[in-house]
Amino acid sequence: MFLKRRDKQYSVRLQIFILFLFIITPEMIGQDLENQVDLGNKYFTGGEFEKAIQVYEKILGSGFEAADLYYNLGNAYFKSNKLNYAILNYERAILLSPNDEDIQHNLELARTFTVDKIDDLPQFFIRQWHYAFVQLFSTDFWALLSIITFITFLMLFSLYLYINVFRVKKFSFWLSIVFLFISVSAFVFSYHHKEIVTNHNTAIVFSPVVTVKSSPDETGTDLFVIHEGIKVSVVDSLGNWTEIKLSDGNKGWLPSSAIVRI
Repeated sequence: MFLKRRDKQYSVRLQIFILFLFIITPEMIGQDLENQVDLGNKYFTGGEFEKAIQVYEKILGSGFEAADLYYNLGNAYFKSNKLNYAILNYERAILLSPNDEDIQHNLELARTFTVDKIDDLPQFFIRQWHYAFVQLFSTDFWALLSIITFITFLMLFSLYLYINVFRVKKFSFWLSIVFLFISVSAFVFSYHHKEIVTNHNTAIVFSPVVTVKSSPDETGTDLFVIHEGIKVSVVDSLGNWTEIKLSDGNKGWLPSSAIVRI
């Protein structure tokens, strides 16, 4: 297995992203962003990974986000042997672009270097299908589809109300119901996709070794030990402690400082 890079410095999506920013923001800001991206790519291709990291982090710190920014940042961290940061940024990239094969490949590659190998609990197949379907498209796509199909529903229902031809009325009525169903479904998918991206209820363990406790204090019973690089779900928090859940179903408390939210 090997680390995958983009054939070009950046993908077409990121070029469109930069062009969009260039159009809607002042010219100097757009040009400065493009220059920073080029500089980060130059450092990366030249093997100066620490400098590339600084540039990419600066871009993200200014408020601009894109899957390819996180992807290239993850690559730079991976090349710098900073596995935790690489996994963290690959996970952030895949939230924005869940079907990107390069991101998925590099994330799986990075995970092979983690100490813990945890088996996932089998999920109900309907829930798996729903999650996979929601992740097919972005929040904006689902929202736009919802709006378009709702407008179509209104047009068809109006046709049903004002046309006196029985066959047309029947056809427009049932077709309007279909478009209403699609509109509501797309709205729900848009909401769920936004929840996945914005609700940071997952995290990466950053401490080399951490003992998970039965309660949020040092006197709690030791349950199990996990190592850096593992992805966990955040269940609850209390003070400086966070309750986490592993993909195999095991739960417990650890210091909040031991994890970084995705």
